[in-house]
Amino acid sequence: MTENTQTEPQPITINPDLAKRIQDEIGQNVYLCYQCVKCTSGCPLNEYFDWQPNQIMRAVQLGQEEIALDSKTPWLCAACQTCSTRCPQGLDITAIMEFLTREALERGFKPQIPEVDRFNKAFMRELGLWGRSYELGLMMELKLRNIRTHSLMEDMDLGVKVILKNKMPFIPKRVRAPRKVKPIPKAGQAVAYYPGCSLHSTGKEFNISTLAVCEALDFELIEPQGWVCCGSSAAHRTDPEAALRLPLQNLSIIEQSGFSEVTMPCAACFNRHKAAQYEINQGHGTQTVKELAKDFPYKGTVSVSSLTEAIFRRIGPKDVANKVKKPLSGLKVVCYYGCLMTRPPQVTGVTHYENPTEMDDLMTALGAEVLDWSYKTTCCGAAHSLTRPDIVLNLSANLIEHARQSGADVIAVACPLCHTNLDARQFQMKLGEPMPVLYFTQLMSLALGLPVKSAALDKNLVDPQHLLKRKGILPV
Repeated sequence: MTENTQTEPQPITINPDLAKRIQDEIGQNVYLCYQCVKCTSGCPLNEYFDWQPNQIMRAVQLGQEEIALDSKTPWLCAACQTCSTRCPQGLDITAIMEFLTREALERGFKPQIPEVDRFNKAFMRELGLWGRSYELGLMMELKLRNIRTHSLMEDMDLGVKVILKNKMPFIPKRVRAPRKVKPIPKAGQAVAYYPGCSLHSTGKEFNISTLAVCEALDFELIEPQGWVCCGSSAAHRTDPEAALRLPLQNLSIIEQSGFSEVTMPCAACFNRHKAAQYEINQGHGTQTVKELAKDFPYKGTVSVSSLTEAIFRRIGPKDVANKVKKPLSGLKVVCYYGCLMTRPPQVTGVTHYENPTEMDDLMTALGAEVLDWSYKTTCCGAAHSLTRPDIVLNLSANLIEHARQSGADVIAVACPLCHTNLDARQFQMKLGEPMPVLYFTQLMSLALGLPVKSAALDKNLVDPQHLLKRKGILPV
């Protein structure tokens, strides 16, 4: 009789500790995930991951903490909100990825993408020093901190071109939110204008053309004094309290100034302020709100709009068309909205978040031929502009190639971060003949017959003037 040597199967245990931490801190129940894989199939960065988003979710469900916390995936997440928007269970997967990077650092795991961690910390240091993003200082600090892994000359060609266009201030200005806000007499008839950090630097042409166009449309914008940076993606990753506090400071200043609406040209600024409002409405961050209310009380009376939405709603394509003096006839345009103007819909309030049309309708009102394409909200990789430019070049080049295949002459954009990637970096992509990338307000300025300087075309790195002359939009 032979002895039975078969061992007893080991019991399978699931450690729910990490899942509970996620539930307690950000209110996300990871056990709702049933592995439909929509997060992975729609992710623009999935080819760069070691573990796919759905696999990270499964690892958290099973308590495989080392996989979840020692993975590249949460660090490479571009926060484009595609996964959170398309999750059938309503899980905020982007927020879970951001939580995992914070948790990894707290548990002593080394960041799998150190450049991202350095960027986040450097960005928050800049805000602490200046109140707003100081792009040149941020770039120089990252150069020095990444010197062991990256050449000092990396992106130097881009930096030189931007500086020569006078789009990057050398000396930062320190800004602090005022302790006492005085009402602005004309606030009741105007809309507050929050340009964000980029429009005073790398997005100057957006700022110049926006102010010129809105004046021509009798759409009065007033920039409140003392606004601070919204914190962008860095605050959401590293300091959720700051990610709520910074936008609330701005909304308080705007509200106390007497405005009922603020419009934001930068898609990231728009999204972060909308996210803060959403958090408050959901009852999150109560302690932060209470502490902030001592100096910056906020009653929730300010609506936040993107610039395209504000012009579309307050002026409308019909009235815009009536003011057109030089139609953009013969110009074929594709409109690129980027990630954060529409996603996630429960935050932005956008109905057609996969296929927005406001910019399309405005461009049509200008007389342009607007072409349909499937990449209106596809991520350009903006979150990695200073950390993984290789990813940015790949994603942005893909967008330009698809725009070219659709038959477009130009790409119209409404975000300074997207514009930097598609316009300023295009010479690095070596795609052949460059494609002009213009802010939609630059095209509006031309069609409204404003002085050419109002479009600030000289600030674009891809010179659009030859094309516009050939199309008869600019004089030869």
